Amino acid sequence: MSAEVKGDNQPYDEINITPMLDLAYVLLVIFIIMTTASVQGVKVQSPSTNAANSLARPQTRAVTITRDGAVYLDAYPVTADQLRSTLGQYKSANPALPVVLKGDAEAPYEKVLEVLDVLKRLDITEVGLVTKRVQ
Repeated sequence: MSAEVKGDNQPYDEINITPMLDLAYVLLVIFIIMTTASVQGVKVQSPSTNAANSLARPQTRAVTITRDGAVYLDAYPVTADQLRSTLGQYKSANPALPVVLKGDAEAPYEKVLEVLDVLKRLDITEVGLVTKRVQ
């Protein structure tokens, strides 16, 4: 047999890394699950449509309008003036700033028009409307 049996007083010069790798894999899976579960945003009931393309881009900003008319920019509540100034700063950093408008199906239409007016005044032309795809 090629394997040697070491005596009680002889130190082992090999480290078993299998338990450390198992722990690393478990931690990796936990981090992946936690990051996908913590998606930023405000939950709204989106209207449905038959044709919807994905508008997700790395620097896309999301404007959300809830059922009660509250406006959020990337999960933070904002007023119309705050929305205008913040999007203006983003627009100066990225002239082709893409924005998606995510509104509740029962959101006040006046708030939707208010947000669209802010986007038009800032000359933000890449605007997408978030809908729910009908299966």
